[in-house]
Amino acid sequence: MTALETVNAFLVAAAKRDYDTALPLLTDDVEYQNMPIAPVKGRAAVKEQLEMLLAMGADSEWKVLREVADGDTVMNERVDRFQINGQWADLPVMGVFVLRDGLIAEWRDYFDLQTIMGQLAEG
Repeated sequence: MTALETVNAFLVAAAKRDYDTALPLLTDDVEYQNMPIAPVKGRAAVKEQLEMLLAMGADSEWKVLREVADGDTVMNERVDRFQINGQWADLPVMGVFVLRDGLIAEWRDYFDLQTIMGQLAEG
């Protein structure tokens, strides 16, 4: 798989909590950080962080709007959507992924936490 294909396969699987597909696309020592939150390291910690974040909704989907790859670095602009109490909340996200040996070794997401919190307060 190309770097873009790996990242996109990971995003689709992770958004649906398909960890059997998602986690093997990460290195053992992967570092993941949602920029408003402290970084975590390792596949188990990434799964724990995702479980915490995804628990706020019944479903989620992460739509890639634009993406670019340069060697082992992938950057994408996304809208991460979360179904909460029957309604969808949208969160614009900028993601940066660095791959090593075909697997995601670094993943950082940049977003404005108040964007989603405001939608949750309205709902």
